Amino acid sequence: VQIDGRTAKKGASLLAGQMVIVEYAQVEEAIVPNADMALSILFEDEQIVAIDKPAGTPCQPLGPSERDTIANALVARFEGMAKVGDDWREAGLCHRLDIETSGVLLAAKTRTAWEAMRQAFSGDARAIDKYYVALVAGPIADEGTIDLPLVHRGDHMSPDTGETGRPALTRFHVTRRHEGYALLDVQLITGVLHQVRAHLAAIGAPIVGDRLYGGPIEIDLNRFFLHARSLAFAHPVTGKRMQIESQLPDELTRILSAHF
Repeated sequence: VQIDGRTAKKGASLLAGQMVIVEYAQVEEAIVPNADMALSILFEDEQIVAIDKPAGTPCQPLGPSERDTIANALVARFEGMAKVGDDWREAGLCHRLDIETSGVLLAAKTRTAWEAMRQAFSGDARAIDKYYVALVAGPIADEGTIDLPLVHRGDHMSPDTGETGRPALTRFHVTRRHEGYALLDVQLITGVLHQVRAHLAAIGAPIVGDRLYGGPIEIDLNRFFLHARSLAFAHPVTGKRMQIESQLPDELTRILSAHF
């Protein structure tokens, strides 16, 4: 760092009109392939691949040294995906799931497919049907629609009906009940961060195991009970309507057996 052509000293104060020059090395960031990480593939063709994401695994790395994410495993298996997307960390991922959320995760193998799917996920047409299974605790109606804008505050999302809130719409219906617990089928209409978790907590029915949003803790469950069970969309190239589904993982099935 130089000020007016001289090396700057630590703590130096600047005056109006001085010129500051900063020289830095350009570091090329690239995702590290991880061939040791297994992938459970639900569907694959030349354009897209759908992964059955396990709970506890991040979708993408936060830094170039991180290796244990779905994105790292994807670029190891499909080399060309390392450059699909606008961000080096994406590896073709078309959307995200929280670390503790399991289920269907979609990625694109080509730039054309990625652009089409990103538009589908973010567009006003809401062209993708996203369904989740959630176990909640607390009073909740048999069915309903939660229309609460959400705003990012610290590490969580909060309802905010002011100008800063992002529109968020969630539909649900109860499939089973037992002693204060309810199993829900949830349709995510929009795609805001933590939307299902924040919305259900906001109406007094937080997801079981979700410590961040006040859900009750299950001794035999080291995650929260939220599973992306189904994703339906038009194929980005052929236009054919597709539906990809993921079965409830064993750790969640065991919790259901204990409560129902």
